[in-house]
Amino acid sequence: MKKIIVTISLGAFALAILTAQAARGGTMYVAAKTIDLKSSTGFFASKKGSLAYGEQVTVLQVNGNWAEVHPSANASVSGWTSMAGLTAKRVVAGSAASASASEVALAGKGFGQEIENAYRSEGSLNYAEVDRMEAQKVSDREMYDFLAAGRLSMGE
Repeated sequence: MKKIIVTISLGAFALAILTAQAARGGTMYVAAKTIDLKSSTGFFASKKGSLAYGEQVTVLQVNGNWAEVHPSANASVSGWTSMAGLTAKRVVAGSAASASASEVALAGKGFGQEIENAYRSEGSLNYAEVDRMEAQKVSDREMYDFLAAGRLSMGE
């Protein structure tokens, strides 16, 4: 129980630091394979484009868990993205290492080869099923219909 409380506290602290960095109008980097650039805050806002792993952005403003950004490569474009896909640490895409983009993204979030090997040695995960689940794609329309039918939150 103590581990959970410490983990949650550290996560909240890290999010506070990330938000503070973003609130200053600082430079941030894309920490996921790709993230959507949206017309407004909210999961179902229309998509204006996407940002790639390692891309540098400038934060224009922060609204809750959303940041309005513009890519450094194209300052004339701006849009909203989830803060969860950004990091204050510089991310280098396309390094000389022979890792896939998803492996690099996971390593950036703390899931590296050592942790994967530990899970494999425990034999508690079925990686074929994980790969199968990751391959499933659900369109925004299908997700919206599902949430509406179940009277669930619309991801705001």
